[in-house]
Amino acid sequence: MPVSSAPIAKAKQASTYTGVAIALHWILALALAGIFAVGTYMVGLPFSPARLKLYNWHKWAGITILTLSALRLLWRATHRPPALPEAMVRDMPTWQQWAHHATHGLMYALFFAVPLLGWAYSSATGFQIVVFGQIPLPDLVPASKELAEFLKPLHRLSAWALCALVVVHVAAALKHQFVDRDGLISRMWPGKS
Repeated sequence: MPVSSAPIAKAKQASTYTGVAIALHWILALALAGIFAVGTYMVGLPFSPARLKLYNWHKWAGITILTLSALRLLWRATHRPPALPEAMVRDMPTWQQWAHHATHGLMYALFFAVPLLGWAYSSATGFQIVVFGQIPLPDLVPASKELAEFLKPLHRLSAWALCALVVVHVAAALKHQFVDRDGLISRMWPGKS
């Protein structure tokens, strides 16, 4: 049975995110994928200059992600995102609407929590973050072995939680694109209007 193009046409009539919101979304998506891959790779390396370089890169990327997240939150606070199409909201079960809002809210919280926990962990270990080897950042907490041991698993677990939420977010977007065929993904796709 052929799929009707009516839901796609209705979704395309809905407004899209702004160009800045779309750019921040995809830049952060790529940055998060990169930092997560490097983070999981580097922890298994033996102590070496290469490992130290990756740790420094990981810290710089974390601070960059923190900054981009703040810009994204500021942009979202001053530029209301487009509402979901009425037909979609009407047909979406209540639990999916709740999951949609909860996933986005938790992802935004973790955009900040993960790098802040990493920064605090670095401070607690006594290693100041010097972004790009040029910009020293203040320590968030005093050096403390006990605090570092407490923060390390929190940073790791929050990163894995963010990764899991990203997987849920991507799966939902793919469901909308290939199962529901409602064109929702086009609202955040570069070059679409």
